[in-house]
Amino acid sequence: MGKIYYQEDCNLSLLDGKTIAIIGYGSQGHAHALNLKESGCDVIIGLYNGSKSWAKAEKQGLKVMTAADAAKAADIIMILINDEKQAAMYKQDIEPNLEAGNMLMFAHGFAITFNQIVPPEDVDVTMIAPKGPGHTVRSEYLEGKGVPCLIAVEQDATGKAKDLALAYALGIGGARAGVLETTFRVETETDLFGEQAVLCGGVTALMQAGFEVLCEAGYDPINAYFECIHEMKLIVDLIYQSGFAGMRYSISNTAEYGDYVTGPKIITEDTKNAMREVLHDIQDGTFAHEFLTDMNSTNQVHFRAMRRNGAEHPSEAVGKELRKLYSWNDEENKLINN
Repeated sequence: MGKIYYQEDCNLSLLDGKTIAIIGYGSQGHAHALNLKESGCDVIIGLYNGSKSWAKAEKQGLKVMTAADAAKAADIIMILINDEKQAAMYKQDIEPNLEAGNMLMFAHGFAITFNQIVPPEDVDVTMIAPKGPGHTVRSEYLEGKGVPCLIAVEQDATGKAKDLALAYALGIGGARAGVLETTFRVETETDLFGEQAVLCGGVTALMQAGFEVLCEAGYDPINAYFECIHEMKLIVDLIYQSGFAGMRYSISNTAEYGDYVTGPKIITEDTKNAMREVLHDIQDGTFAHEFLTDMNSTNQVHFRAMRRNGAEHPSEAVGKELRKLYSWNDEENKLINN
């Protein structure tokens, strides 16, 4: 296990006199920028002309300029825009404005690991990756806590890259919880694998397959939705709180027994072999190539079709009606419409 750093290992004063440019003002961007600002750092925001976030960032008391101007003015540049957009933006706005001794930062290693961005040798290249969504990075900071982060140093031109990155981690609140050392490649490959094989790809496919099997057997779709989709959160929350043993302690003996005897029937060696193929495609760049080609070279035709097909799954219509019974329906509308 890599080393874990805490507040006492970080020196926020290393950021004194340095200007930090946050490129992008989405979920992570707004959280990093506001947390750093409230930690006493000099923060500017870099956006493209016409960005909807420009007025929002200014309203929240931040200085906004184009990405190129922000890169020119900054000592530390944190790139927080979509993976598929980073290479073109870097080439156009950041690369011409980089100076020796600057630090280029990322919250995910995709662009560096797959050589979408190849920085010059005279700049530091580091990562601080909060292991939580931006709104949580912000809310935890406001409560005096923090979201655990990963730290990686890809290039240490100044000899101070890690110390500066740790200072940044403290500035956004991450060091309050802990900052775990890793590498760009490890973070990228494990993150993509987790998303695809388990958290997003695996879990949604499993829930929808369960829903389909019950509906095919003649059960009411409402029952199927409750049992295979709605209740997932109850189980995941228990695991998040106290691990698998804690979850199993909290459920009925019937459910626990069924867990032990049925889990291995669903997740078989064939499933694990499929997961191994997924991991191999991530490691050798196959996934990155397919993703970037679809997003940047084919006008997202395949991506948009998959999104449309996913939204048309029968469970979505059932879920939309059922969620109206719950108090969080307004939150759902905000999430989809913003």
